Amino acid sequence: MQGLIGRKLGMTRMFEKDTGRAIAVTVIQAANNVVHQVKTMEKDGYSAVQLGFEPVAEKRVTKPILGHCKKHGSAPTRIIKEFPLDSADEKVQPGSSVGVELFEKARIVDVIGVSKGRGHAGTIKRHHFMRGRKSHGGACVREHGSIGSNTFPAHVFKGLRMTGHMGNARVTAKNVELIGIDKEAGLVFVKGAVPGPTRGILFIRKRK
Repeated sequence: MQGLIGRKLGMTRMFEKDTGRAIAVTVIQAANNVVHQVKTMEKDGYSAVQLGFEPVAEKRVTKPILGHCKKHGSAPTRIIKEFPLDSADEKVQPGSSVGVELFEKARIVDVIGVSKGRGHAGTIKRHHFMRGRKSHGGACVREHGSIGSNTFPAHVFKGLRMTGHMGNARVTAKNVELIGIDKEAGLVFVKGAVPGPTRGILFIRKRK
């Protein structure tokens, strides 16, 4: 399979064995992903595996999800995500558990998460616009200025960079270097920062 579900624990640093150089890393808890269902070419038209993360009490999930888990002999989980299989011949059993050993041979991964919400932001913070001058009668200090509307076309074009909701969006950090894994603790260490707040849910996907 090509990925796992994890939770961001925060950032720390590790040291290279050869040079002793410090590397900033993000620590991701990705142990005990439960296999809920295996999709096959014969039945579903594609090969994939449905994983779950963080067990949850049965009363905390909807009846359709509970019935789906019981059908495949797995415990209900808080998060469910589907990942493609490496090949159609890969053997995965519903109800089994998958850990960080999946990334033993991986060196580069993609990390998908939801970025921190910044609320309603102006153009300077959101799009890095320059501000106007404060002196000599400057009336446009932190305003975005003209938006180009006139008698024609008599409306504002869609897609203009303006004020609005910033953050709280799905972001994919591509080609992130995998520094290492800890099988016993179920941890994955990736180089640098990744999207989302501490304790946020992340999807880690191997690069082909």
